[in-house]
Order: sequence, then C-alpha cells, then structure tokens
Amino acid sequence: MLKWIIQIAFILIGGTLGLIFLPHLYEIINLSDNPWIQNPYVSVIIGAIILYIAAFFLTDYLINFIRWMEERLLMAPIGDLLFGTIGLVIGLIVAFLLGTAINNIVILGIGSVVPVLLSIVLGYLGFQVGFKKRDELLQVFTTAKQPGQKKKGSDDEEQDLSLGTYKLLDTSVIIDGRIADISKTGFMEGVLVVPQFVLTELQHIADSSDTLKRTRGRRGLDVLKTLQTERASAVLIVEEDFEDIQEVDLKLMRLAKKMNGIVVTNDFNLNKVCDLHQVRVLNINDLANAVKPVVIPGEIMHVVVIKDGKEHNQGVAYLDDGTMIVVEGGKVYIGQAINVEVTSVLQTSAGRMIFAKPQDSK
Repeated sequence: MLKWIIQIAFILIGGTLGLIFLPHLYEIINLSDNPWIQNPYVSVIIGAIILYIAAFFLTDYLINFIRWMEERLLMAPIGDLLFGTIGLVIGLIVAFLLGTAINNIVILGIGSVVPVLLSIVLGYLGFQVGFKKRDELLQVFTTAKQPGQKKKGSDDEEQDLSLGTYKLLDTSVIIDGRIADISKTGFMEGVLVVPQFVLTELQHIADSSDTLKRTRGRRGLDVLKTLQTERASAVLIVEEDFEDIQEVDLKLMRLAKKMNGIVVTNDFNLNKVCDLHQVRVLNINDLANAVKPVVIPGEIMHVVVIKDGKEHNQGVAYLDDGTMIVVEGGKVYIGQAINVEVTSVLQTSAGRMIFAKPQDSK
C-alpha cells in the first residue's frame, strides 16, 4: 500500500514539475514552435512519466526511510515529540517573521533564498531544543506559579515537593518485592519511575524457560501491578531509551541523571557504581538493616547453630530476620540451642553479619 502511495505521489509531482519547467526547456532546445509540444497536457504527461520511472529506483529507499522514521517516532516518548513539535512551530514562526523583514532586500537574489534557509535552520534548532530540553521546560512550567497561588499550606507544598521527586526502580528491587510493602507504609515518597527498558528486561525474565527465573519475573510484574493499584498516578512508565548503551544498569543511571532522580535498588554493585557516577541511590538493604534490632558487643543471644562455617571450628546460626551469626568455636554445637555472646558486628549494604562466641567459652 505504501509503495503505491509513493508511486502516485511521484506521478503527481512529476506532472506538476513538467507543467512548470518543461516549457522553459523547450525554449532552450528550440522546440517551443512545435504545436504538439505547446500542449500543456503533453508536458504534464512527460513529467509524470519521468518521475514514475525514477520511482522504480527510489521507492524502496523511501519506504525504508519512512519505516525508520516511524520506528524512531514510536520509540520516542510522547512528551519529547510534543515539546519538539512546539519548538519546531516556534522556530518556523521566528523564521517567518525574519523572512518577512528580509524579503524586501534584493541583493544578488538573497531575498528569496534567505527565508528558506531561515525556515530550515530555525525549524531544526527549535525542534532540537524542544526535544532535548523537555525536562527543563516541563520543570519550568510545573514549578512556575501565579503570585496569588504562592501562598499555600505547608501540606500542599510538601506534597508538590514529594511528587516532583523521581525514584527510578531497577529490575532487582522490583523482583525483590519489598518495595511494595515499603510503599504501602507511606515511607516511599515521590513518583516511582519504571523505565521501559527495565520493564522489557522483566518481561524477558518472566518468559524465560528456566522455572525459577520465570517465577521471579512474574512476581516482579505482580509487584508493579500492586504499586500501580496502590499509588495510582504516582507510578510512571517512561518510554525513553538509550540505544548507544547495552547495559540496563548504565541506562538507568543515565536516565536518573537526565531526570535528576534517585535510583532505588538492592543491588550492592549497582549501589557502588551509582556512587562513582555521583548518582543518588536508595538501597532497600540499607533500609532493612537500619530497622533491624541493634546488637552491641557483649549482648547475650539464644541461637541454634545450624551448620559449620567457612573457617576452622566455626558454626553458623541465623536470627529470625535472616541475619547470619558466625559463632567462633561453634562447630561442636551444631544442632544445639546455645547462648552466645556478641563480639562484633559487620554492617554493609550487602547485609549484616554478627560474630559471637559461646557464652560458656573462656
């Protein structure tokens, strides 16, 4: 269908160009006296035939170009297209005003050339500015308030501030599921952002042939559905992608920089990389560790030694929240419930480890 449309367009354009330019060509080659040539319909037919023949060589290239443009437009976020179009219109308006002022200048024919160049250059620049500065323009329009609207209650101001904070979720924190429970308590403020490339990765995991991966992927999709149901408009799906980057984590950091947002994750390595790139990050494991009961050296705990540790004569026990307790000299107590004395605590973003020794040891 598209091929036929292009060929018809070539015929119409060819007929129009033939009607306009072929009579001048006839005069140059001294054929204007021929009564058959003077017929305007002949010029239309000749021009249409020439462009129709050219269509056989150019149609495939035009179809590929149109489809490429269509894919690019469909992949671009609607906000980028909207602001790009607004910028294009503003650029063309400025070009028209400048062209009108220059149109009366007749120096070497620039009066007819300059308006065209202005339309091309300013239209392109306007589109690029609107397309690439969307977030800044949107921030200007959303934060700008009328003088009579500046005086609001503190609750409204805090709500506006929280809604303006973007928190970008990575795949691991969605699959983990604790983000839904934290959101339900009200501690997670602002807008939760789920990039399309994260959603695509989650879908690939849900479609995996591996049963464990498939289960984790489907759980992540259920968590997103729960978040959308509970937070309504505070969950935002962003279509923006970065084709020059393959890694999802790097895309997430780049998007966080562009949106001036915060990455939410429970991935220890991503946490460190975000710190290196000076991207703000919230680690769910840090939050979980922060709300765990405080354990200090010298405290007595009652635990069950489950297995031996990595080092010689060590035993390993666990608290109810999953915290690992390494018991020095606890290998002989495997399977027994004993009292241990805490000697030290190791706290990291990857979790917490408690080192202890049996209470009756000397």
